[in-house]
Amino acid sequence: MILIGQYDSSYTRRVAIALRLYGIPFEHRPWSVGADQDRIRPFNPLTRVPTLILEGGETLLDSSSIIDFIDSLVEPERRLYPVSQPARRRAMRVAALASGMADKAVALFYELHMHAVSAPDWVKRCRGQILGALAVLESERAATRSPWWFGADFGHADIAVACHVRHAFEAHPDMAEFARYPALQAHCEAMESMDAFRQLSQPLVSPV
Repeated sequence: MILIGQYDSSYTRRVAIALRLYGIPFEHRPWSVGADQDRIRPFNPLTRVPTLILEGGETLLDSSSIIDFIDSLVEPERRLYPVSQPARRRAMRVAALASGMADKAVALFYELHMHAVSAPDWVKRCRGQILGALAVLESERAATRSPWWFGADFGHADIAVACHVRHAFEAHPDMAEFARYPALQAHCEAMESMDAFRQLSQPLVSPV
């Protein structure tokens, strides 16, 4: 398999970390959505990352669908999403909240950096959505007494939160400080101390 995308993309990074944790080998092509659109386009007409090229040339184009696919490659007891309900939907909700926050962080970044004059209402809306998601994630993590979000073992929800929260703070350092979110800060620090996180890491590089 070939994974396209730089690791400053929190979406690409969470896929790479999952592959590494599962011991699934992959080739990494660190192509940027800014500078390498012509390279990405033959595999993904949206020129988005991550893009995963499977054996035989089939491509998967979205981090959530890629995660779902690679989970199917390992035994149910090893999967980082719970197999049964309601645990599965609860974990997927946390991951989706973190991913949605990252979507808004990306949208806000482009709004602020790609337009000569930003739309104030859109900026306010994106900021509100990001801060709202951070507040919910902080509250829920602070209320959790277990080592990880849903118990003694970490899973995709923990990985998604760590990757996407880091991205939001790197993209918008003027908007919020980690000190305001102590539970999330501790969570991210614990995840970032793991070998897979340290080895599959890249500071944010602006695509504009």
